[in-house]
Amino acid sequence: MSAVPGSAPEPSQPACAEFKDAFPAHIAIIMDGNGRWAKARGRKRIFGHREGIASVREITTECARLGVQSLTLYAFSAENWKRPPLEVRYLMQLLRLFLVQERRTLMDNRVRLSAIGRLERLPKAAREELERTIAMTASNTGMTLRLALSYGSRSEIADGLRRIVADARSGALEERAIDEETLRRYLYDPLTPDPDLIIRTAGELRLSNFLLWQASYSELYVTECCWPEFRAAQLHEALRAYSARTRKFGGLAPGEKTSTGSSR
Repeated sequence: MSAVPGSAPEPSQPACAEFKDAFPAHIAIIMDGNGRWAKARGRKRIFGHREGIASVREITTECARLGVQSLTLYAFSAENWKRPPLEVRYLMQLLRLFLVQERRTLMDNRVRLSAIGRLERLPKAAREELERTIAMTASNTGMTLRLALSYGSRSEIADGLRRIVADARSGALEERAIDEETLRRYLYDPLTPDPDLIIRTAGELRLSNFLLWQASYSELYVTECCWPEFRAAQLHEALRAYSARTRKFGGLAPGEKTSTGSSR
């Protein structure tokens, strides 16, 4: 990451007035198309993964500059462990190098790092660097960058349900008090609000086991652009599309009339 000149704005004060009040506090991105992008250029998949780091760098610093409160990146899914061992090893090495090399920029932009997923599956070297970077940035007051690593939403829900059952059996949780918000408290990161906007690159129209519970009312934006080509200009395009939408959460938009002709 290259550092953004000066200090990043406070998360509650978006730097881009173009989006006004329709500005997502939490953006989640399914970073897809690294291998496809490399193949189109006659290169190996690992070349696409390496080039994708530049997009992580630019999108993270631009989101911090704009005043996004939380950015969640789907960096390595639970299903990605099924990929060829050589590719998995390279991805883990790339993760470790990213965590070491980008610390200065995270600090310069006051970005706080966190991670969700079954992190115990990560190789020891990568897990240790992740823990160091999380600790180093813990006091930062700007945007939270959340890496979804060894992450699957079905696994997250299953892990949460196991903990709920255990607490209910021990008496720490009353069964009749369980509601939909109870499950939130048992997810990997219960304090983070649901994503307002989920972006997927490379044109695929699916969530791919990403934040299934949290995405219930997220706005979806899909671009044909592969991740190594997704930069600030493409992010702004997604934000303009988001700002043009009306989020009703199952109700009516302000001033919209009911079937009886009255408005609510």
